[in-house]
Amino acid sequence: MRIALLLLCLVAVGVEAYGQFRRSRERTSAVDNNLNYANPSEYTIAGIDVTGLKILDPAAMISLTGLRVGDKIKIPGDAISGAIRKLWKHGLVGDATIAVKRIEGDNVWLAIQLAERPRLTNFYFTGINKSQQSSLKEDLTLIRGKIVNDAMIRNTELAVRKFFVKKGYLNTDVKIVQERDSVTDGIRLRISVNTGSKVKINRIRFIDNERFSDNTLKAKMKGTSEYPRIVLHRTALRKLFAFKTDDVKAFVDTSYQVSWNEVREAFSQNIQLNVFKGSKFVQNDYEDDKQKVIAFYNSKGYRDAEIVADTVFARDNRTINIDLRVEEGPKYYFRNIIWTGNYIHTDKTLNAILGIKKGDVYNRELIDKKLTFNPKGSDISGLYMDDGYLFFRINPVEYAVGGDSIDVEMRIYEGEQATINEVLISGNERTSDHVIRRELYTLPGQKFRRSDIIRTQQKLGQLGYFNPQTINPNLTPNPATGTVNVEWQVEEQSNDQIELSGGWGGAFGFIGTVGLTFNNFSARNIMHPSKWKPLPVGDGQRLSLRVQANGRNFQNYSISFSEPWLGGRKPQSFSISANKSLSRQFYSRPDSSGVFREVQTKIGVSNISVGLGRVLNWPDNYFTLANSLSFTVYDLRNAPNYIPGCVNCTSNSITLNTTLARNSIDNPMYPSQGSTISLSGTFTPPFSSWRDINYETATSEEIYKWVEYYKIMFDAKYYIPLDRKNKLVFEAKAHFGFIGRYTTKLDYTPFERFFLGGAGLAGGFGSFVLGQDVIGLRGYDDNQITPPYTALDNSVRGGIVYTKLGMELRYPITTSNAATIYGFLFAEAGNNWNNYQQFNPYTLYKAAGFGVRIFMPAFGLIGLNWGLPFDPFPLGSDNPVSGSKFQFTIGQQIR
Repeated sequence: MRIALLLLCLVAVGVEAYGQFRRSRERTSAVDNNLNYANPSEYTIAGIDVTGLKILDPAAMISLTGLRVGDKIKIPGDAISGAIRKLWKHGLVGDATIAVKRIEGDNVWLAIQLAERPRLTNFYFTGINKSQQSSLKEDLTLIRGKIVNDAMIRNTELAVRKFFVKKGYLNTDVKIVQERDSVTDGIRLRISVNTGSKVKINRIRFIDNERFSDNTLKAKMKGTSEYPRIVLHRTALRKLFAFKTDDVKAFVDTSYQVSWNEVREAFSQNIQLNVFKGSKFVQNDYEDDKQKVIAFYNSKGYRDAEIVADTVFARDNRTINIDLRVEEGPKYYFRNIIWTGNYIHTDKTLNAILGIKKGDVYNRELIDKKLTFNPKGSDISGLYMDDGYLFFRINPVEYAVGGDSIDVEMRIYEGEQATINEVLISGNERTSDHVIRRELYTLPGQKFRRSDIIRTQQKLGQLGYFNPQTINPNLTPNPATGTVNVEWQVEEQSNDQIELSGGWGGAFGFIGTVGLTFNNFSARNIMHPSKWKPLPVGDGQRLSLRVQANGRNFQNYSISFSEPWLGGRKPQSFSISANKSLSRQFYSRPDSSGVFREVQTKIGVSNISVGLGRVLNWPDNYFTLANSLSFTVYDLRNAPNYIPGCVNCTSNSITLNTTLARNSIDNPMYPSQGSTISLSGTFTPPFSSWRDINYETATSEEIYKWVEYYKIMFDAKYYIPLDRKNKLVFEAKAHFGFIGRYTTKLDYTPFERFFLGGAGLAGGFGSFVLGQDVIGLRGYDDNQITPPYTALDNSVRGGIVYTKLGMELRYPITTSNAATIYGFLFAEAGNNWNNYQQFNPYTLYKAAGFGVRIFMPAFGLIGLNWGLPFDPFPLGSDNPVSGSKFQFTIGQQIR
């Protein structure tokens, strides 16, 4: 007979798994149930209910427990405690209870009571500024709605601290407080940051370094430097030695925390003591700098050198000291260099490129540089790859070390010559494939050459349609077939321009400009709107429309079109342009009866030009030759002050221009290497040879009916990168111009003369229309250096020979697709003469300054310059030198 007894209490089964389940409880409700804890009974799960959830899915939580309706379990037993462990394992709940709801026969109903972990609703910072907060939010992986647990808190603390340690705040303290969000019933994190002061490096000391001084080794640690230091150049050091007194010595010792002996050592070794540069301690930079010190030792022959111990210890709360113990080892030299596996090139040829002789200081870095891919210089790999040996491999092995000498064996695998199989193009969404393919030097069936890869990459960058920094030749070699597939990966960038600008046009006043320039135009798609993207683009043509106006005083209309590949088969360019200008000036003048009447001076210019050009293959394929034929009509009405003796004139000009140019720059917007050189000549027919007039007695209207002159221009720019990333760039430039005449019967032409000075924009009245060649010289007023410098006295204004030299030091702020912005320092000099007797290329007006240029595809290039002139005007006078000035430039200026 079964004894019917009511259980008077509930037996709680506590589950404690590794300390994580202390709050979990297993409750067995014994109301009206018969449970024998001494002898567990087996039951079939008839139902499972889940309560306490707000976001989590009940069915999913049941699945996590491993309990299913229909399963047989023992109560009490391990099934219940195991289910709670599984719930805790996933970290989704903060508390879990499984209770017996009721028992009927062999069936049991279970109730799972869960308490969800809180979720993140927001987070904010205290103790740091907005800029730091913005940067931190990008680094953190905090996602709203994510469960807040100990791992999230710990990882966030580490990430915040790491962020500030990188900036030199080694004592950063981070505390995270969880705040209940009463609105969403979630958790809001308050991240309190106390950065403290930046930890500076007070002293770096090397121990056991006998071959090189501390200062020499410190100079190799670019990212880890002492604080504070000063640059002491040779000039400054000489001044210190010239005034070497106890006061000077004390000044150096105390003010700059560098001993007088260190100063003397720096002077003797021509070393610069550290500039006021960052002296914060960054662990990653420190580790890199230790490798740089070892690399320096290796380059000097100490191949066994190593830093055997280093100690970083706090001097106080704001500074640390660093001690590095160096084991230098012996100095090694090259002895024998032998080549194996080379059948194409002789040992003599390879040794000449390697440039290492027996007895030279051992330098493994030099070996790698001479062997591996180096597009800027000669190397062994380049020698083979330019001859198609794409599968070439070379492995330098130290096969013998005797005393202080090392023998090196160059083990070569030449392989077969590779042939280009397929040439693919990807990433060009607007530009047609044929526009890219016609620029390629890598053609299917052609022998692979590394120089062709480099040249193609440069040509695609010069187009301006793609980001030069992301043009990537993806090579897929197939040694089995001796072929390689080349995929040119490009990234489109917008280079069309909408010009909406205004400027001061001298006597004209304010002049507004509206212009449209399509640099990747497609004339053939004009009648096919379905191919517009969203305009007819993609064929590499250039279409430019421009209107300038100032009411009725000045209007200028221009249109130009160019096709770089006329016919589509050869790089022969075709261009055509038309321009019409009209300028008026109104003033009052008394007539014969003494009555003042309004008088109108009008100057009109109409021009049409047609040009043909082509790419040359000799001396190399960087050269181009362009020819153009132009016809210009100058119409002057009631304009007595522009051509002596010519009040109402119509002058005609037919010119033939020939330009030989070489362009090897890598990026048209921010060149970092290469050069541009141009020599051009503009010639009119020698009309005076067959015109039947007497130039001594003829009127100005007759003389200038046909304009006669020739003009020679030379322009050169050279770019040199000063750092490994090609960011810091030095530009040197030189410009010369000469205007000549065919006969002494005629004066030099009044047209196409040189106007020098200012920002190189428009000059005074007439410079828009009279064909003046306006050249900038920053720091001086617009057109200031333009002879004659006294009253006109019926003399034509403008120079016939000019010289301009200049230098710029540039550094980019950004070179993204959206904008190219860079700052620069400049120094330039120039002069302008109206006769060859006074021409002296060494007598120049000089200026220097700084500025910034901004290029945006939609608006073109805009520059702001601050220039300081160095010379009085005119040269040699007692006039004071004018002050500095800010000046704007618009557009890409050639000179």
